[in-house]
Amino acid sequence: MDSAELKDRVRELRAEGRSPKEIARTLGVSPSVVAPLVRAVAAEGSAAAGEPEVVGCWINVGWSNGLTVDPARGWIDEKPDADGLDGKVCVLVARRHKWDRMTVCGYLADVYCTGVKDLIGPDVIDGRQLSRFREYFFSDYAGWQEAPIELAQHLVFGSVDYARTLGLEPFGTFDSASHVLGTWEGGPSAITFGRDGKPFYVPGENDESGKIVRILEREVGPTGFDSSVG
Repeated sequence: MDSAELKDRVRELRAEGRSPKEIARTLGVSPSVVAPLVRAVAAEGSAAAGEPEVVGCWINVGWSNGLTVDPARGWIDEKPDADGLDGKVCVLVARRHKWDRMTVCGYLADVYCTGVKDLIGPDVIDGRQLSRFREYFFSDYAGWQEAPIELAQHLVFGSVDYARTLGLEPFGTFDSASHVLGTWEGGPSAITFGRDGKPFYVPGENDESGKIVRILEREVGPTGFDSSVG
């Protein structure tokens, strides 16, 4: 099956409501092959419909800690020395829904290893609710800053692609919630993920940490990643 035929099959299976993981299994290819095709199909739909206006985009300060970022992009971290993050980056995006309401989605990305670990939304809220939600969403961080939507896309989509190279899939509803981020043409990302370029796994509260460690050992070998697992 050539690339055009593969994309057509991905388009058909997405129209049936199949997840990227199910599509990969059906077509007998890896999720990392399917992921950019799913995004391309989604981009076609977005281009046809027109993406809603970005009302606001925010990330936590300290987002760049441990990462290498292409300086040509001009992306600024207002507090790069913020500590205690362990590679956990929060991204909040709001797009116009109606004149007085917005579609909002928040993403928690582990940029050191596992990609998108959790999300809130998408929800349709008004400006007052957005202000309260933003305070709550970033309450565990030293602060938040405005960000271009392109940075949000490179952080979130890029971390998902990185995790998939390690054999790890994003949070279950990510694909159905990723449209709030908008169209991203795909990698390579302008960000080098991992802590200083190497996968670093810090277990989350709801992780099956033993399973994740076994996957990492299988994909990159026992010395191919670092971990805080005891």
